[in-house]
Amino acid sequence: MAATTHTVTNQVPPLVDYDVYTADRALSEAVERHIEPGVLPGAQEELGALGRAAGSAQAQEWGAQANEHPPVLRTHDRYGNRIDEVEFHPSWHRLLGHAVAAGLTDAWGRPAGHVRRAAGFLVWTQAEAGHGCPLSMTHAAVPALRTDPVLAAEWEPKLTSYVYEEGLRPAPEKAGVLFGMGMTEKQGGTDVRSNTTRAEPLSGEGEYLLTGHKWFCSAPMSDGFLVLAQAPGGLTCFLVPRVLPDGTRNVFAIQRLKDKLGNKSNASGEVEFDGTWARRVGEEGRGVRTIIEMVAATRLDCVVGSAALMRQAVAQAIHHATYRSAFGGLLTDKPLMRNVLADLALESEAATVLAMRLASAYDTDTEEERAFLRIAVPAAKYWVTKRCTPVVGEALECLGGNGYVEESGMPRLLREAPLNSIWEGSGNVQALDVLRALQREPQALDAFLREVGKARGADHRLDAAIKDLLTELADLEGIEARARRLVERMALVLQGSLLVRWAPPEVSDAFCASRLGRDWGTAFGTLPHTLDLASVMARARPVAE
Repeated sequence: MAATTHTVTNQVPPLVDYDVYTADRALSEAVERHIEPGVLPGAQEELGALGRAAGSAQAQEWGAQANEHPPVLRTHDRYGNRIDEVEFHPSWHRLLGHAVAAGLTDAWGRPAGHVRRAAGFLVWTQAEAGHGCPLSMTHAAVPALRTDPVLAAEWEPKLTSYVYEEGLRPAPEKAGVLFGMGMTEKQGGTDVRSNTTRAEPLSGEGEYLLTGHKWFCSAPMSDGFLVLAQAPGGLTCFLVPRVLPDGTRNVFAIQRLKDKLGNKSNASGEVEFDGTWARRVGEEGRGVRTIIEMVAATRLDCVVGSAALMRQAVAQAIHHATYRSAFGGLLTDKPLMRNVLADLALESEAATVLAMRLASAYDTDTEEERAFLRIAVPAAKYWVTKRCTPVVGEALECLGGNGYVEESGMPRLLREAPLNSIWEGSGNVQALDVLRALQREPQALDAFLREVGKARGADHRLDAAIKDLLTELADLEGIEARARRLVERMALVLQGSLLVRWAPPEVSDAFCASRLGRDWGTAFGTLPHTLDLASVMARARPVAE
């Protein structure tokens, strides 16, 4: 029976069937900026195809289904044999398959590989963020494995493959594999040097048996894992394959999957090792140094992933306000809503520009850029991931009650938002990492200051912020207690410098006035009313095809 009591009006059409990449001007401009002309057309074609796929109704449905049907642990088969498998909804596999085919695990061996991959990761994970975990781990395992040329030759071609094959089989039989990681234990958390998992050497070169547990094992359905354990020579990095060369299952007992706040589509588990076969990666006693390359790469993905969540949330908010009317006009024409949306757009663009600058430093790979990354990655990871949750929460509010309803997709974004701030070291860990670099690696600070100094003289508020930062850096008294304040200022100055150099004047002016000039309140929507807020908001609008 048809309802006749009312006519539905003033509802917003879904943001669907649009190009997520080309609609994001901050991202597409960054790609043009950081990729050389000879490589750029091919990269743009790839990213445009990925952007259209990410904005399609099909990909959005896959994302919803993967989260509505979270993974299920199967510890035993019907006959009582231990199998320790994780069962996923078909949409999860479709998302992963599309991502792998788009090269999101291949950054290390192609021109402008890190910029292309970071841009693709930022685009595709807007469809669904949970499956970004195995993509990130697989991509990041490459530099750690390169410490052992034999292991790298064996595994790297499959880690960087464009073919996704689900299911556990010996790695030589698969065209592509995924990797996970296990460092955290119950008693230690971030303090991985307190790990108690033991590694006993075997007669074979580099072969060990592991006994112990991992409290958080990322992507436990993967084909292999990098883990830390105590060998006779100290804490060491190991490669643990799920399936041994003879086809038998390695001892890898998944005790349970974590019931998480968000990230529902992705599996995170607790794992027990009991005579688990492993290969040593790097030297005994140098496990942290070996695996730190993987950690650095995944920290960059935390920045990129947070930028992606912010961008999708802001796109949804601006799209909603573009079509929704209230009190006699469109929301985008209301000065106060325009202020809120412009403020959110600033945060999103600053995160995107910073993430892509870091990716470009990986591609350049000079001594100067490596020194810059030593400070810039933890500083960016600290700040950008911290900004994600308030941005998504405010964007949700722009949709009103509609945003609080699951069908809008905004609650899923909000539940996902805190993850990247926790994963791969929480805020204090990042701040302390910056302090270590400041105290032990003066070349890192020099590189950072040269980078921000490229914009000196272009904006008086940026110049003043740089001067204040130098004053803070010169005073090391009580430095640990004020580390968060210092790292926040470093991240903001870096973002301001990048925006002054590369963003339109209305964007850099608004950022410097608010974030650096302190003409800003303590909530979004408190930008100075004299700024060109309409242009800032319009720049961030996702224009449907």
